Amino acid sequence: MLLRAYWNILRRRWWLPLGLFLLTLLFSLASSRPWQPRPPSYVLGMSFSVGVRPQALADQYTYDGYYTALASEYLIDDFSEIVKGSEFAAAVSRRLADQGIQVAPGTIQGSTQTGTLHRILQVTVHGSDPERLPVIADAVIATLTEDADVFMPRLLADQGAVYLIHRGQVAAVGPGLRERLDLPLRLILALIAGIGLAFLLEYLDDRIYTAAQLEEMGLPVLGEIPKK
Repeated sequence: MLLRAYWNILRRRWWLPLGLFLLTLLFSLASSRPWQPRPPSYVLGMSFSVGVRPQALADQYTYDGYYTALASEYLIDDFSEIVKGSEFAAAVSRRLADQGIQVAPGTIQGSTQTGTLHRILQVTVHGSDPERLPVIADAVIATLTEDADVFMPRLLADQGAVYLIHRGQVAAVGPGLRERLDLPLRLILALIAGIGLAFLLEYLDDRIYTAAQLEEMGLPVLGEIPKK
């Protein structure tokens, strides 16, 4: 009985979820313009390890090796944030400028992503130019491996270093899962919101539509005039 009542409500208020669905569809299509070709995007990944040499103490056992390994793990987390910072991007930009390549620090910072996996620092560079992307990646590698002590001088000046352990190739990147699901999720949420508004409007509406509503109020129904 309740399902039939819900269905009758949706039949009376069908225009609300449908209208919200269509408005969301039109707005999404106007903003995203899926019919226009997207510029190609490329990615190049690199992996680094960070090492700190333990102090050499002759004829004496210490736990320095353990703490050195622990410090290296912390350094990887620190460098994950350093590479995303503006100072590192500016250093990479200056290195590229020395080669006659002008890339703004903001562009480098916006196209660089970092992460850590099993005590390995992973750096990924994104861009739309597959020929310039390896040049930027090489500048990132050189800045990390040659100038790491500039960003952490107390730990890396004398006994630490950053090592490149993997440099990937340029690969094309298609649309991500979030981009592919963006429009369907918007439409589903709009439809759910429209149905919710339809039930809310029905709750606030005090008009009588059916004889069953009068019977629920305890009023006798003497007759019913058909719509047609």
